[in-house]
Amino acid sequence: MRIKIENSWQNQLQNEFEKDYFNALMDNLEEEYQNFECYPPKDLIFNAFNQCGFENTKVVILGQDPYHGEGEANGLAFSVNDGVKIPPSLRNIYREINAEYDTIFEPIEQSSGNLERWAQQGVLLLNATLTVRKDTPNSHKHLHWQQFTDAVISLLSHEKEHLVFILWGAFAQKKAKLIDEKKHLILTSGHPSPMSANQGKWFGNNHFFKTNNYLKNKGLNQVNW
Repeated sequence: MRIKIENSWQNQLQNEFEKDYFNALMDNLEEEYQNFECYPPKDLIFNAFNQCGFENTKVVILGQDPYHGEGEANGLAFSVNDGVKIPPSLRNIYREINAEYDTIFEPIEQSSGNLERWAQQGVLLLNATLTVRKDTPNSHKHLHWQQFTDAVISLLSHEKEHLVFILWGAFAQKKAKLIDEKKHLILTSGHPSPMSANQGKWFGNNHFFKTNNYLKNKGLNQVNW
C-alpha cells in the first residue's frame, strides 16, 4: 500500500517506514482492504497527519480505533464526516466544551462532527489503530498499528516540548509511559463514552480549558474548540 503523508511527517518518520514491521503492516493492510470493507478510505488512513503537520502539532488527543460504521470514519480520532450523525462520545465532548466555556453553541444535532477544524489548529487526532473492518471494532488490532503509533507518540515527546497530551480512558492512559511529563502536560480522565461519562468519570474534567491555559502560558495560540 502506498503511503500518502504530509512532508514534515514523512521526514520525521522515514526510518519507521523502512522497518520490516511497517512493510508487513502495509502488505497486510492491502490484503484487508481487498478482502473486506474497511475504514477509513485508503486515502484518509493518514489523514490525522495530513491535516496536522509535525511542526504545527501542539495538542495530541488519543483514540483507540476508527468508527466502524459506513461513511463515518475520516481518519481523525473522535471525528466523523460532515452529514453523519454525531456519535455519543463526540456529543459528550461537545457538551463538556459548552460547560467549560459557558457558551451556547448551535444545537448539537445540527452541528458538524467533523473535527478537521481542530486538526488545522494543531490538534493531532490520533487513533492508536488507524484502520478497522466494517462493523467490527478493534478488528485491526493484530496488524501492529500500535507499534507505529507508539513510535509517533515517543517521537513527539522526544523531539518537541510544551505539548498537551489528552488521554481519555484506561486504554489511552497506558500511553503516558511514552511521554516525558517534565516537558509536556498530560491530562487524563475517564472516556467520553456514555457509560464512563454517566458514571461521573468524564464531565467536569476541564481538559479544553486546561489545554488552552497551558498553551497561553507557553506563548502558543489557543485552540478554538
